Amino acid sequence: MKFCSECGHGVALAIPDGDNRPRHVCIQCGTIHYQNPKMVIGSIPVWEDPENDGALQVLLCRRAIEPRHGYWTLPAGFMENGETTSEAAVRETEEEAGAHIEIGKLFTLLNVAHVHQVHMFYLARLLDLDFAPGEESLEVQLFTEQDIPWDDLAFPTIRKTLELFFADRVKIRESHDKQGYGVHCHDIVRPMIAPREPD
Repeated sequence: MKFCSECGHGVALAIPDGDNRPRHVCIQCGTIHYQNPKMVIGSIPVWEDPENDGALQVLLCRRAIEPRHGYWTLPAGFMENGETTSEAAVRETEEEAGAHIEIGKLFTLLNVAHVHQVHMFYLARLLDLDFAPGEESLEVQLFTEQDIPWDDLAFPTIRKTLELFFADRVKIRESHDKQGYGVHCHDIVRPMIAPREPD
């Protein structure tokens, strides 16, 4: 950040009184500009196929934008001011996949501290099969667990959420767990970069 959004003058990094870390502070008017993590909210839209012994499928979108153009993701995006997290999940699913869902409970909360984000995914049930790619998607498709393009998933949060979802599904089937799906909180750590070999 270089300029104050209040008065247009330059800002400088300084620790304000009563604070404990550097913030962008306007040199002219003294406005403190706090920069906080962004919320990425999405859903896990599922369809249980009555014509295929209730086989469960998950709706994924193939990204038409960067980052990770051409890779597959759950429908998700940045939360807007004035909406709840569940409203954001419904909106993003409609915008990216043209899909109508019944929103369920929160399933994953993933801290992605190295990019200043928190990702949240809600369980969701597709109300019909009338879906189509939005402007940010190249295509939208239903996948069984076996058919998910695991090597072509866009982000670690998507992979983690899907792994946890199918793991919970196995537990529910095997133990007839009436509690159903849990709520999972995880930290996504920046991958370590291997040091270069000396020339």
